Amino acid sequence: MINGIINVYKEAGFTSHDVVAKLRGILRMKKIGHTGTLDPDAVGVLPVCLGKATKLCDMLTDKDKTYEAVLKLGMTTDTEDTSGTVLTTKEVTSTKEEIEQVILSFVGDYDQIPPMYSALKVNGRKLCDLAREGIVIERKARRIKIHDITIKEINMEDHEVTMSVSCSKGTYIRTLCYDIGEKLGCGGCMKHLTRTKVSRFDIADSFTLSEIEALRDEGKLSEHIVPIEEMFAEYDALIVKEECNILITNGNILHADHIEKRIPSTIADEKDHDHKLRVYDYANNFMGVYSEEPDGRFKPLKMFHRQE
Repeated sequence: MINGIINVYKEAGFTSHDVVAKLRGILRMKKIGHTGTLDPDAVGVLPVCLGKATKLCDMLTDKDKTYEAVLKLGMTTDTEDTSGTVLTTKEVTSTKEEIEQVILSFVGDYDQIPPMYSALKVNGRKLCDLAREGIVIERKARRIKIHDITIKEINMEDHEVTMSVSCSKGTYIRTLCYDIGEKLGCGGCMKHLTRTKVSRFDIADSFTLSEIEALRDEGKLSEHIVPIEEMFAEYDALIVKEECNILITNGNILHADHIEKRIPSTIADEKDHDHKLRVYDYANNFMGVYSEEPDGRFKPLKMFHRQE
């Protein structure tokens, strides 16, 4: 069984679940999970966890992401993208400078209302399933963060804006496009979406399903699987004493006198990692992720060494 993460380029027409299903056939293994839904029409980076790395799915879903989107002004749809039914059309009267100013005003924290056409569940039912039945329900706004927006092109003739957006988890770019259009007074929706980055996974290093199949046949697939421990390279490392190996094997809480040495991470990262640490046994085998508690103990968070 393969244990690690592969950077998949999700092509248009596939759901994230489609990608997982096809990979199960290509890799001939069942234990596979994706790290965040991409709309069928969207393309780009979809990190997929294999084997023991499926324990990472929730952690990768929480990572920041970067997208390249095309915003279409002057039109709104029921899905907030151009694949939906047109609801309104209006003339775009804003100047290029006004469009730019409004778009950049969304950088920072803002309360975003999730779209009806989304996989979010309310009372056990997906919003998109309700939407397809013609049911629209009230959704609570969620605080998200737009870290940065780079405007690449404003096409005043076609009323389209190409922009790169770096954002927190839970951000809907379709809804961002809609909200920009509302603020401009002409309406807006998303025409195209490419996810270019998820955490350390970049679109330049991604592989389509057919490319992954070719790598498998060439015996080169393992060269492109990211080991689990590399996902925590920014954490300090703890190595336990030889006589304490049984404690780490059983996933016990550790104390300072169980530790042989602590190795600071060499990766510069200003983010707060809540005192998380990579933990290794005495033979330098990666075992899991622990948290450093205020009382000096080390508490297990995720263990990856166990046989499954």
